[in-house]
Amino acid sequence: MIFGIITAIVSGAAMSLQGVMNTRLSDKIGLMESNAFVQGTAFLLSLIAVFFFGKGSFQSITKTPPVYLFGGALGLVITLTVMVAINHLNPTTAISIILISQLLVAALIDAFGILGSEKIAFTPYKILGVLLMIAGVILIKYKTA
Repeated sequence: MIFGIITAIVSGAAMSLQGVMNTRLSDKIGLMESNAFVQGTAFLLSLIAVFFFGKGSFQSITKTPPVYLFGGALGLVITLTVMVAINHLNPTTAISIILISQLLVAALIDAFGILGSEKIAFTPYKILGVLLMIAGVILIKYKTA
């Protein structure tokens, strides 16, 4: 469990840093150009990681439900929308809204057992937690005169 918590923290930090880095890169070279560079770099590094650490088999992809193959396409959507959101808001507000969206979608996935996930109820405590996060974004965004 502790390993899961640590990796989640690293993931969140990396996603925030990446979002700002990608946005600043897009300011310099363009939105689609920065996305191509970011996705291309990730692809090359992924191939290297597969070579050294891969234990699966690409041949098994033919036995995979087709809907699972759209994760890569979502990578494009994620990268582009994070850059646009940070560019139009600010990193704190954009990432806060992104986190709330992630939490709500994850809760729906859990509640309905979407994509083979175990069903987990969305309790009133979880609803209160989401509402508190939304209130937090409003407080962060609130500016005093």
